Amino acid sequence: MKIEIITPESKIYEGDIKSVRVPGKKGSFQVLKDHAPIISTLDPGMVVIVDQSDKEILYEITGGVIEVKSNKIVLLAESAK
Repeated sequence: MKIEIITPESKIYEGDIKSVRVPGKKGSFQVLKDHAPIISTLDPGMVVIVDQSDKEILYEITGGVIEVKSNKIVLLAESAK
């Protein structure tokens, strides 16, 4: 699966991953390979990426939107650190 995390300032992460957990408006959820297509708004919280080598990468976001389609994830964050 591929992911891009983009803020208004720049693209902060791009790569192949195993999973990502995000803070959805109605609760945290995880996206794995072959996830059904979805568009969701995100609350402030932690984005947890598990890359191909099982390393966890964490970003704290202040909100945003995620789109999942055909094993490609685009996360548009208001801000991230």
